[in-house]
Formats: sequence, structure tokens, C-alpha cells
Amino acid sequence: MIRSKSTILIDTEKEKVWNALTKPELVKQWQYGSDLITDWKVGSEIRFRNVWENNIFEQWGKIIEVVPNKLIKYSLFFPRPNLEDKKENYFIMSYIISDFEHKIKLEIIKEDNRPDAVVEKESPEENPILQKLKEIAETN
Repeated sequence: MIRSKSTILIDTEKEKVWNALTKPELVKQWQYGSDLITDWKVGSEIRFRNVWENNIFEQWGKIIEVVPNKLIKYSLFFPRPNLEDKKENYFIMSYIISDFEHKIKLEIIKEDNRPDAVVEKESPEENPILQKLKEIAETN
């Protein structure tokens, strides 16, 4: 299994980081314009839906664990050619929120068992998605 981890410090409070991760109107701003569809209940479905060049693209999975203002964990299937929608082709996303030196630390962990999975090496400072998430959490 390939495990990638990104950590970013955010100058705000836990609730604002939580909102940036869970409120559809905020998620859309940092998650490639995707519509987030879920009720955040363990066992419920989660979907990210995006329209690009008049085509609908979706990722879907299940909510595994939710601890308000602390942890979100879900499985996700990202369709691609020759990849079946079956358990071993899902990856796991975890978002861990904690206090760190008067800031909020957000750890994002991706556990990926899919064929051709690679470790993501981009630093948080170089990742425009993490920078946008940070900006949204600090300003909303």
C-alpha cells in the first residue's frame, strides 16, 4: 500500500478548518469546483461531482469515520479506464485536525492500494489545493 501524507499549519480555529472540509459551498472552492454530496454519517455515501467540458466526472465512496473538529475518514473510487469499481480499487482519505503551537495542524493522509499508485511528494507550499484550503479556512 502506498501512503502519502501532507501537513499544513493553518492560522485559525478548528471549527473553521472543519467547515472548510465539510461544507459543500466551501469544499467546492478548493476541490476543483466539485460538488460535495454526503450527510457525513458513518456508512453513508460520499460523492464529488464536477462538470468539465459538458461532461460529468464523479468520485464516490463511503464515510468510514467522523469525529467533529478532529477527524474525517472516507473511501473513494476515482474511475479511470480499465479500473473496476471494486473494494481493492478504492483509496482511503483521512483528514486529521489538531492543535499545534497556537495554530491548527491539518494532516491529510491518502492510503492507496490501486495499481500504479505512487507516493505524492509535493510539499504543502507547492500544492495550490492545500493553499486554497488554508486560505478558505483562515477567511471564512
